[in-house]
Amino acid sequence: MSAEIYFNPWDEAYRANPYPYYEPLYERPPYLLNMFIPMALVARYADAAAIMADHERFSSVPPMSPFLAERIVVFGDASRVVFSDPPVHTRLRKLVSKAFTPKRIRDLEPRIREFTATLLERAARKGEFEVMADLANPLPVMVIAEMLGVPQDDYEKFKHLSDAVIESDNTPPGVPLPAYVKDAFGALRAYFIAEIEERRRNPGTDLVSALVTARDEAESLSEEELIAFVVLLLLAGNETTTNLIGNGMLALGRNPDQLARLRREPAMIGRAIEELLRYDGPVQATARYPKIDLEVDGVALKAGMPTFIIVAAANRDPAHFANPGRLDLAREPNDHLAFGDGIHYCLGAALARMEGAIAIAAALERFTRLKLADATGRR
Repeated sequence: MSAEIYFNPWDEAYRANPYPYYEPLYERPPYLLNMFIPMALVARYADAAAIMADHERFSSVPPMSPFLAERIVVFGDASRVVFSDPPVHTRLRKLVSKAFTPKRIRDLEPRIREFTATLLERAARKGEFEVMADLANPLPVMVIAEMLGVPQDDYEKFKHLSDAVIESDNTPPGVPLPAYVKDAFGALRAYFIAEIEERRRNPGTDLVSALVTARDEAESLSEEELIAFVVLLLLAGNETTTNLIGNGMLALGRNPDQLARLRREPAMIGRAIEELLRYDGPVQATARYPKIDLEVDGVALKAGMPTFIIVAAANRDPAHFANPGRLDLAREPNDHLAFGDGIHYCLGAALARMEGAIAIAAALERFTRLKLADATGRR
């Protein structure tokens, strides 16, 4: 008899450790349920990869609903590269990909190492190291702010505003967005409107200047699309890399044999990052919407039905990964889906990998006796 399926991403216990809840989903094709509206859950690796690669039949544009309408009022209706289909997606991705050219990422590496060293030294002076507060939370926003040309004095304000806007994802359908979320987005929007005007008058080498120049020369990005992308970059680059560093350090702390191996073999940090991405990645799920009535593994999906692709579950599918619940830093092959697949494969994947590798390697080198604190805070 199949185990009962429970899916509630707003349940704190579920959010703390969702992996046991995913296991019954491996026994079946996409699972249909009604949570506010009819939807489908996709957990198996083969199904997840196939759907993300099939932009001809599955859209990334959510259909209009009261839930979405409220967010459009707050965040605007400009096209976003994450929530668009070709040809709009093709145009936007071609333009915004200049944010993540190999040269731009290479040029960021010295600054990422400098930021990391500064944060770790600050933690060392305190006499204790709290991974999230001291490293995982501040570092990514410092890096994205550097890309955008934001002054260092504004880093903390940006982190605060970014975190507030991200909280909108934790607001269940039917619950109004908190006022502080709306205020935070308004503040970010106002800031970047002013910055765009300043870069138009005095362009620099930062990404905002590059995007402003591209817009003014080719008129391929509207003013609203430009603002939407800059804010999206701040939010996405902040939260996901924070989760990569935080989840990665937690996984190492809970698997002391693998932590010891990485200390002995620091050159394997690249492979280690791939396994940390698979084991407990920075994003749990993404969504697609069938463009037509269709079937996946014999399950009928109606056009427009929200189809939640649980990439974190797919990355532990026992049909694809041997011993998927085991952290193995030397795992090969490791074709995880932490950065998605298909035309929406994460633009910032190379930057996230580099940032995570620098941060985790530096933390292990700086704190040679690092281990998890227990519930009382003892180490």
